[in-house]
Amino acid sequence: MKLREQMPELEGATEWINGEVSKSELIGNKPTLIHFWSVSCGLCKEAMPDVNEFRDEYEDELNVIAVHMPRSEKDLDLHVIRSTAQGHDITQPIFVDNEHKLTDAFENQYVPAYYVFDQEGTLRHFQAGNSGMKMLRKRVNRVLGKEEN
Repeated sequence: MKLREQMPELEGATEWINGEVSKSELIGNKPTLIHFWSVSCGLCKEAMPDVNEFRDEYEDELNVIAVHMPRSEKDLDLHVIRSTAQGHDITQPIFVDNEHKLTDAFENQYVPAYYVFDQEGTLRHFQAGNSGMKMLRKRVNRVLGKEEN
């Protein structure tokens, strides 16, 4: 995806964990952070406490959606995905993308990957890997119209 493109429809999930959401429920409401992760991704697991802290801190101002993107056959087991999510306190809705439908719609190739959309559903920021929460926080604050510290 390129900056300023619209959020794709959240369609084609193998399963939703922690509740299902649609694009129409997110748009016009508040900005949205969509993060891609995988059970086989060590960096994703390392980043999860930061993502959860972020989710809780911005709870009233930001929608947070997780997308589980399998990287191999071993990543397709729904029981493993559920138990990993529970073990890492992923309480936000999780789009399980075993057929890579949303991954393809996003043209995403990375885990972890973070997409920040404004409340109109326009992509405002993308980052991948362990580039840290500091930049992500800065971009989210900008989308929320908060002053920089």
